[in-house]
Amino acid sequence: MFLGIDVGTSSVKAVLTDDNDQTVAQASAPLTVERPQPLWSEQDADAWWRATVEAVRGLPEKQRHAVKGIGLSGQMHGATLLDKADKPLRPAILWNDGRSEEECLELERLEPHSREITGNLAMPGFTAPKLLWVRRHEPDVFRRTQTVLLPKDYVRLKLTGEKASDMSDAAGTLWLDVGKRDWSDAMLKATDLKRSNMPRLFEGNAPAGKLRAEVSGELGIPSVVVAGGGGDNAASAAGLGVVAPGQAFLSLGTSGVLFVATDRFRPNPAKAAHAFCHCLPGRWHQMSVILTAAAALDWVTQLAGFENVVAAAAAAEARGIRPQSPIYLPYLSGERTPHNDPYARGVFFGLTSETTGADLVHAVLEGVALAFADGMDALLESGGKIGDISVTGGGSRLPYWGRILASAIGHPLTYREGAEVGAAFGAARLGRLASTGESPDTVCVAPPATRVVEPEAGFKEQMARRRPLFVSLYKNLQKTFREFAR
Repeated sequence: MFLGIDVGTSSVKAVLTDDNDQTVAQASAPLTVERPQPLWSEQDADAWWRATVEAVRGLPEKQRHAVKGIGLSGQMHGATLLDKADKPLRPAILWNDGRSEEECLELERLEPHSREITGNLAMPGFTAPKLLWVRRHEPDVFRRTQTVLLPKDYVRLKLTGEKASDMSDAAGTLWLDVGKRDWSDAMLKATDLKRSNMPRLFEGNAPAGKLRAEVSGELGIPSVVVAGGGGDNAASAAGLGVVAPGQAFLSLGTSGVLFVATDRFRPNPAKAAHAFCHCLPGRWHQMSVILTAAAALDWVTQLAGFENVVAAAAAAEARGIRPQSPIYLPYLSGERTPHNDPYARGVFFGLTSETTGADLVHAVLEGVALAFADGMDALLESGGKIGDISVTGGGSRLPYWGRILASAIGHPLTYREGAEVGAAFGAARLGRLASTGESPDTVCVAPPATRVVEPEAGFKEQMARRRPLFVSLYKNLQKTFREFAR
């Protein structure tokens, strides 16, 4: 057995896989996000550990005793600040926190080569600007900070006692020289930090610690190796077999991601597209990110009074898209690709007295799809090539949304067995690689396809007519969004 643990934003998930790469059990434990001020998003770091214990202990005891390796994945960018005793100094500042816009500008002034080093535009979601914010607004906390860890790596510390991270997750901090796969002294200096404040770096399939004896007893798992692991998207890629250049996936989780594997470092920071290390050696990836994807559907489902997202999507499908259907900007938490705008907000445009709840749901399904089309354009501009696109995340359960998405981006989408398990399954594969030493190309293969969704001419034509309005609405409201936030 191999155990994958995914430290997400809304829950911690634990998955057990067997020697035949089949999922045999899974469990989860919920997490909550605190938003004490506008633009802020925080979590209690110790809640990750409590949820990890709950999720793992929710797996069958007999199978837990047979675990031979553990892999970790998790939400990226979260700034977890520890003191000399490895205790959190404040709540962790999360990936969708937008408070550090000024610090992003400051970071790029302090290190003019930051985009070349990191391959990324400085954005509020990344970790390094958050530390500049803490230095400015919470100087005592900054002074006492001994170590900065990412969410999954805080759980690793609890599991193994080791301060370690993997290349893919570290690439999202803006402290990594992504091309060289090493910490950048220049980027660390820009935030008044040193290598001693950072965890040791490992490839995602490499051993990066061993389960401590006391934790072994608490979890009912032998004292086995813990892999370097990966950021949630890189781990998902390992689970979906997206490891060769051009292979890609589209993720419909809390956020939305279009991920493309590459054989070299291919940055395009001008369009807020990400260029990160993959969780496997000698591989990189490009990524476009929209901050609110399936979460927007959850929101409108509740707003419109539907029982669940399946019922909401069914009502939207029955209603269909019409020439005067409302258009939706899906920016409930700001946006990354291609706008890099923490002030952007969700907008319904074109409401009338005839607008129904089903119309609102349809507008959300379409708006997220059009945001993915923006992201795909940003990736293609950087010279990347996109081949087969697999689909993962909770939103992959909705066939109608797949038809809209394929038509919006003009590319077929492949649905695969077990894809909804996502990053936790990929983490289990990384735990297997760390335990057995097998080749990633042998283990990280694509699961069998269950169906392929092709773009539909009718949808393509309708969305092609509506997309210019979608694009112009953001441009016309960009200044207003900022004024509204003040």
